Amino acid sequence: MSIAINVKNLSKTFGSIQALNDISFSIKEGEVYGLIGPNGAGKTTTLRIISTLILPTSGSVSVFGRDVVSQPDQVREILSYLPEEAGAYRNLSGYEYLEFMAKFTVQDTKEAIQEAVAISGLGDRLKDKAKTYSKGMKRRLLLARTLMTKPKFAILDEPASGLDVLHAYHIRQIIKNYVKQHGLTVLLSSHNMLEVEFLCDRVALVNKGRIVLEGKPDYLKTQYGSENLEEVFAKVIGYA
Repeated sequence: MSIAINVKNLSKTFGSIQALNDISFSIKEGEVYGLIGPNGAGKTTTLRIISTLILPTSGSVSVFGRDVVSQPDQVREILSYLPEEAGAYRNLSGYEYLEFMAKFTVQDTKEAIQEAVAISGLGDRLKDKAKTYSKGMKRRLLLARTLMTKPKFAILDEPASGLDVLHAYHIRQIIKNYVKQHGLTVLLSSHNMLEVEFLCDRVALVNKGRIVLEGKPDYLKTQYGSENLEEVFAKVIGYA
């Protein structure tokens, strides 16, 4: 597989705060790559730079050969981003929300909406206003919005955060199946190690703005004699 995303010597400072400190990693085409680590480690800053929302202080990022700083519009054409705190318009129905968003992102809105309806699995509840949805239903709607454009690259920040077991399971299955069917390349950030192990081909453990470990989940667990990635991370940063 060819390299789809290439992050080289990426750093970001906010005033006196060093959010990212010279991180480098690459993602292969069709791969699900996970960023894991504690709050404040630099994960969301990395996602925002790659998605062209903020500029790096130094370093470079290319997305399928497009530079995020000098070619942001071209990057946005092939990328879709699901932030952790994303929300839907409360007074629109689920279907109206998808229709509204499709008008801004695709030419064939009818096809995109049909795709989103199938992805969400919400059925007739799409006729109801988003303000009546549970958190899990909203997240399914937002994931459908993210994937309905059939992007080459998707960034998913805590896709199942705070959801109950069934909604979280459904979200993971949607992602897993969509990647398999469409060859989607994914950068995923999550605190949920079960989710990471289920979805990710490789992971990078981030701490204090640096990547401290990288590899396939099973390999890392074997190398550190651990039953799960949570334990691996605790050992690497000295908590175990």
